[in-house]
Amino acid sequence: MKDLLHPLGLVLASTGFLLLLRDLRRDRRDRALIALSVAYLASALSYAISLTPVWVRVDAFFGVTNIAVPLAQSCVIGVLVAQAVVLVHWAVPDARRARLRTRLLVLAGAAVIAALGVLFTLLTPAEQRPADFTLYYVHDPYYQAYLTLYITTYTVAETVLAVGCARQARQAASPWIARGLRTISVGAVITLGYSAIRISSVLGAVFGFDVRELEPYAWICGDIGAAVTQVGYFLPTVAARAAETRAWAREHLAYRRLGPLWAALHRAVPSIALLPPPRQLTELLRLRGIGFHVYRRTVEIRDAQIELRPYLDPSAREQAELRRTAQGLSDPDLAAAVTADQLRDALVRQRRGARVDEPAGWADARLPSRTADEETRLLLRVAAHFSPPPVHPAASAASAVKDQDPTGART
Repeated sequence: MKDLLHPLGLVLASTGFLLLLRDLRRDRRDRALIALSVAYLASALSYAISLTPVWVRVDAFFGVTNIAVPLAQSCVIGVLVAQAVVLVHWAVPDARRARLRTRLLVLAGAAVIAALGVLFTLLTPAEQRPADFTLYYVHDPYYQAYLTLYITTYTVAETVLAVGCARQARQAASPWIARGLRTISVGAVITLGYSAIRISSVLGAVFGFDVRELEPYAWICGDIGAAVTQVGYFLPTVAARAAETRAWAREHLAYRRLGPLWAALHRAVPSIALLPPPRQLTELLRLRGIGFHVYRRTVEIRDAQIELRPYLDPSAREQAELRRTAQGLSDPDLAAAVTADQLRDALVRQRRGARVDEPAGWADARLPSRTADEETRLLLRVAAHFSPPPVHPAASAASAVKDQDPTGART
């Protein structure tokens, strides 16, 4: 059972550690983030060392039979200490007090690891047992003391983690942070099943009852609980990354949907473009955001509307209002569709030089757009109803050069 579940935990812990390394490059002074990275790294090492093929090679490398046991379990103690440090930095706002508690936790963890090392030295197990080490040596008094110390530390740490995260979840401002903390708490409670079975094995050796049949469930509780805990730590991060991905996708979609409207206006009023447009495919392949260019595109479209104002025919607006209303449209789609028709008519008039004595206003001026996002959403509605007027062949050849960015890509 151990060799079936540990690879899953190894993959999960290693992936978490690698993802955290990226965040550490941005902020190396975040002590909670550093402690969480240590927890994932120590967890990955404990899983790796406990795998039977690695266990055998570790023993051979050090020349000590079953040395993999204290090494792997020392890593687990490291996980418990690091998790406690993370919880301290989350729960204690005073940085000085948090650092003091961190030192105490590290010293306590080091003392437990040292005591486990002494007890293992006294045990001196001669037969390599990667599959059933606990069941085989549980009748040895030194191993009983070793296991009791290890499981007591494990149980106390997981209980504190479960209670502390449940308490923090009630105070969390973000719903995803609260969900992550509750998930950590659930995972910690599940791992207590591992503790209960290991304690039962010690009691069984002392009082003469057998818990061998529970051995698979010990690994199930330990590994599944640890996996749930690791998922809980990452829930807020995954939620944040998902939000960033959705925003990135919306930016690129908005930029693309505004493209035909912007291109038609740019052909008519080239001065609106202060910067050359980027190659969107390149930005997509590099996974870059394009929010600034979406903002520039909305500003440039509005600048073009100002330049085209002298060509707004009031009768064209009236006809567009009647036609679009007959189609069953109502605001905000009605105003957006009428604005799109006004733009098309104004582009035709501008090409002919047919100015209007008393220009009409833009239909979308009656819609509120208090923020940049609202402005973009409004222009996306306009772009959805806009169809550019036909371009004369001579103008088309000239605009093919004018609409290219420095790399030669058409926009």
